Amino acid sequence: MMNTEEGEEKALTIYFIPYLAPGHMIPLCDIATLFALRRQNVTIITTPSNAQILGKSIPLNQHLRIHTVPFPSQAVGLPDGVEPLFTTTDLDNLTKIYRAATLLRPTIQHFVEQHPPDCIVADFMYPWVHELANKLQIPRLAFNGFSLFAICAMESVKAHSLYESASFVIPHLPHSIAMNAAPPKQLSKLLEALLETVFKSNGILVNNFAELDGEEYIEHYEKTTCHKAWHLGPASLIRRTIQEKAERGEESVVSVHECLSWLNSKQDNSVVYICFGSQCHFSDKQLYEIACGIEASSHEFIWVVPEKKRTENDNEEEKEKWLPKGFEERIIGKKKAMIIKGWAPQVMILSHTAVGAFMTHCGWNSTVEAVSAGVPMITWPMHGEQFYNEKLITQVHGIGVEVGATEWSTTGIGEREKVVWRDNIEKVVKRLMDSGDEAEKIRQHAREFGEKAKHAIKEGGSSHSNLTAVVNYLKRLRDNKPLI
Repeated sequence: MMNTEEGEEKALTIYFIPYLAPGHMIPLCDIATLFALRRQNVTIITTPSNAQILGKSIPLNQHLRIHTVPFPSQAVGLPDGVEPLFTTTDLDNLTKIYRAATLLRPTIQHFVEQHPPDCIVADFMYPWVHELANKLQIPRLAFNGFSLFAICAMESVKAHSLYESASFVIPHLPHSIAMNAAPPKQLSKLLEALLETVFKSNGILVNNFAELDGEEYIEHYEKTTCHKAWHLGPASLIRRTIQEKAERGEESVVSVHECLSWLNSKQDNSVVYICFGSQCHFSDKQLYEIACGIEASSHEFIWVVPEKKRTENDNEEEKEKWLPKGFEERIIGKKKAMIIKGWAPQVMILSHTAVGAFMTHCGWNSTVEAVSAGVPMITWPMHGEQFYNEKLITQVHGIGVEVGATEWSTTGIGEREKVVWRDNIEKVVKRLMDSGDEAEKIRQHAREFGEKAKHAIKEGGSSHSNLTAVVNYLKRLRDNKPLI
C-alpha cells in the first residue's frame, strides 16, 4: 500500500537548476535524484550538452525528467557543444561560458512562469532565481556545493575583513582554525554577495552529512545567519553498483575493465589516487615536481592529468617538459602506475580497497566522495573555498595531511607563482602511506567517517531524516499548513 504522505497524488513538483560546472551540477542532480526516489516529481533544467551527460548517469523515469533550454553559444562566440566548464582550459572561453550562463535567464524564466512548480532549487550562481520565486510566490531552496563549515568560515572572515593576512586564526568559530593563506579579496566579495542571496531563500541544501560538518557548526550557522540548512548527503552514495559509480559525470577516458583490472592487481591501501578536479590546471613545472615526488615515494599511483597532457602522441621533448626522462618506462611500463588523461571514474576508484590515499584539491565534491569511501586525504587546495575544506579535513577531523600549499588563486586556471616541490610531495605521501602510528590513526578516523556517511543516508540516518523533513516542510508550504 502506498504511503499517502509521499504518494504520487500528493507529490511535489520541484525544479532543479544546476550550474554548468561538474562540481555544482553532479551533486545537485544527485540530490534531485534523492527527491525523485521519494516519488516527488522532479525536473532538472539544463542545456543540451549537459542534458546528454546527465541522461547517461541519472535514472530518468516518471518522477525524474530533464528539460533542456538552448545554450547561447553564438551570442558569446563559443563553438557548439562547449557548455560545461570542464570543456575548456582557456580563460577567455571560461569567461564566455560564465556570460552564457547569465543569458539563460529569460528562457528558463519563461518556462518556469508557464509551468509554475511547488518549489525551485537553484544553484547560488543564479541569484536572479530569488526574484522569480518571489514573483511566483513559491519557496526557493539554495545550493552551492560548499560544506556548512566553509560557509561559517567565510562569514567570519567577512565579519573581520581578514583578506590581506598571510596567516591568521579565524575568530569566533567552534574550533581554533589556523589559516596559512588568505582568500583573494575579489573572490571573497563575489562569494559573499552570492551568499547574501542564499540567506534570503527558504533554506540551503548541503551535499554533506551532519556528522561531518558537526552539530557545533550547524548550530553556529543557524545562530549567526538565522537561516536553515538541510544536510542530505553524501549524494554520491546513491551510486551503488560499479557501473553506476563509473557513469557518474562525464564519460571516462579509461574503461571500467582496464581501471578495475589494474586496481585488482594491487594490495589493499597501496595506491595513491591523484586528482585535482576538472577546474584545476597546473603548469608543466608543477606537474614535473609531482611526477618526481610521487616516484621518489616508491608508492604506486593513479594520476589524473588534464586531457591536453598526452603521453602517446607527444614527442620526447614535449613529454619531458612535465615528465622526467624515462618515467614511462620505469613507472608506467612496469605497471606501477596509471596516468588517466581526462575524466576519470573517481567514485569507482575511491571505493576500491587498493586505494590508500587521495591527493586532492579539496573541492567539496571530491572531499565528500573520499570521506564516503573512508579514504584519507593529502590536501592541496588552490581556489574557491578549498582552503577552508582543507582545515575541516586536517584540523577538525584529522582525516588527512597537508602538502603545504599556500597560494590561494581566484580560479584554478592560469600560472601560479609558487611551486610545491618534490621533496614536500614525497614526504607527505610517505607520511600517510608508510606504516606508522600517525598514519594508522588518520586511516582509522577516515574509516569511521566512511561508516558514518553510509549510515547517514539509510533509513533512520541523519540525511535520510532530513530529506523527509524537507519534503514535509515543502508540502506544508504548498498546502498552507502551519510549519511545525
